[in-house]
Amino acid sequence: MKSSMVKASIAVLVVGGILGWAYQSLNPPPPKICGSPGGPPITGPRIKLRDGRFLAYKEHGAPKHTAKFKVVLVHGFGSCRHDASIAASKAADELEVYFVSFDRPGYGESDPDPNRTIRSTALDIEELGDQLGLGSKFYVLGFSMGGQIVWGCLKYIPHRLAGAGLIAPVVNYWWVGFPANVSAEAYRKEYPEDQWAIRVAHHAPWLVYWWNTQTWFPYSSVIAGKHKMSPRDREVISNLFPLRKNYKVCLEYPHINICFQICFDYMVFLNLL
Repeated sequence: MKSSMVKASIAVLVVGGILGWAYQSLNPPPPKICGSPGGPPITGPRIKLRDGRFLAYKEHGAPKHTAKFKVVLVHGFGSCRHDASIAASKAADELEVYFVSFDRPGYGESDPDPNRTIRSTALDIEELGDQLGLGSKFYVLGFSMGGQIVWGCLKYIPHRLAGAGLIAPVVNYWWVGFPANVSAEAYRKEYPEDQWAIRVAHHAPWLVYWWNTQTWFPYSSVIAGKHKMSPRDREVISNLFPLRKNYKVCLEYPHINICFQICFDYMVFLNLL
C-alpha cells in the first residue's frame, strides 16, 4: 500500500511538472508596460485610446495644418514609429505631405493589446486620426507585415480613407482569392524554417510562441533576423533604418503570437480579393 502511494505521488508530481512546463512553453510572459514600475521609459508623445491603452506616435514631413496630404504610416514586423525614412524623401517635401507613424500595439512605447485583431488595430488608426485632427479622410501606407493592417483599414474603416498603399506586403498563402498556383510557387520560395513557421501559425496558432522560442528546430527567419535578400536589397535596407539601433523596437514576445496568427490564420479579407 505504501509503495503504491509513493508511486502515485511521484506520478502526480511528474504530470504536474510536465503540465507546468507545457504552460510556460506555450504562453509568453506578461509584457513590461512603458512608464510602469520596472518598465521601459516613455520618450515621445502618446495618445490615450478609448479602452485606456496608450499609442505612441511620431510626426514627420510638412506641417499638419498646411499639408496637402495626410498619411498614416504602418510599420512592419520588427520595426517601429522611427522607421519612417519615406517621410524624409524629396518627393514628400515637394508634394507637401504630412506623415504620422505609430508604434503598433506591443511595439516600442505603445501598450500591448492581448485581444488585438485586424479590426481593433484599424480602429486604433481611426482614433489616432481623430485625436490628431487628420480630418474626415486620410491616407494609410503599410510596409511588409504592416500590409495586413492596411487590408484591415480597407475592410473596417473604408469611409475614413482617402487612399491606401501597400509596399511589399505580407500575404496569407491560404487566401482563396489568390490563384492557387501563384500562392504555392511563392510559398515554396520561402526558407524551409519559414514554411514551417507559417504552417504552425495557420494550422496550430496556439503553438506559435513555443515554435518561435524553442531551440530544437529552426524557427522563423524573420524573428531570427535572417532575411532572404539580395546584396543590393540588404544595402537598401541598411540605409533605410540607419537609426534602428538607437531605439527599442519591441517590448516583449507576446505580440509575436498575435502577428503571426493574424497574418497566417485570419480569413477576414475574402470579400476584398
